Amino acid sequence: MEAYTDFAGVYDELMDDTPYDAWCDRIVEDMEKYGISKPDRTATDPLEAERNLVLDLACGTGTLTRMLYERGYDMIGVDYSEEMLMQARAKQEQDGTGILYLQQDMRELDLYCTIGTVLCICDSLNYLLEEEDLRQTFSLVHNFLYPGGLFLFDCNTDYKYREVIGDTVIAENRDDCSFIWENAYDEGSGINEYDLTVFVKTGEDTWRRFCETHHQHGYDAALLQRLLSENGFELIRIIDSDTGKEPGPETERIYVVARCRKNQEK
Repeated sequence: MEAYTDFAGVYDELMDDTPYDAWCDRIVEDMEKYGISKPDRTATDPLEAERNLVLDLACGTGTLTRMLYERGYDMIGVDYSEEMLMQARAKQEQDGTGILYLQQDMRELDLYCTIGTVLCICDSLNYLLEEEDLRQTFSLVHNFLYPGGLFLFDCNTDYKYREVIGDTVIAENRDDCSFIWENAYDEGSGINEYDLTVFVKTGEDTWRRFCETHHQHGYDAALLQRLLSENGFELIRIIDSDTGKEPGPETERIYVVARCRKNQEK
């Protein structure tokens, strides 16, 4: 079953403990320190406007996209799931933000111009199950980045799926929405499959049940660094996302800041 269909309607409710504020602060700090995008949507020079564009790749329901827009950045949100984008656009209708949302597979990214910054947060790259998919995505991100532009992303490690999440069952019971999250890690492929069963209250004594199956693959620091180098990126920093320290054997999520290397000047 395709992921993020029915789940999109309850995604924000079930992800309400996600540290979006902390992630946004870190991203803005890195853009200000290392990047070329400025929080300015009024630039009249076309090249300056391109440098200021920020792409939220796999933006989901647009929570982080909107936070960065509120910080002044000119935002584009791209996601594969039509249902997740419907949620993002519904928010946009309410608050009137000028964010461009596009439905695209990140492995087939196609933009109308170069941009100054690409971010891909909340384990989205883990949905790419083959190294070649990751390589293709890195190549396309590089292709659309302005020279000197930043690529910021996080990624769950194989250790997290193998030792922490794999073969566990996580459940949460809420008043209006509950879920059961069953994980199964395959040693041979390195893929973690999780079956998500969600119960949504629809009336006083009635509930709707739906299921989705998701697949994710962990990637470690050495592989990420190699693929970045092979696809024209300079590594600026790579850290354990949870501790802020150098990644180690028990790191669960990696956070990366890389810069686009291009010879041509614009």
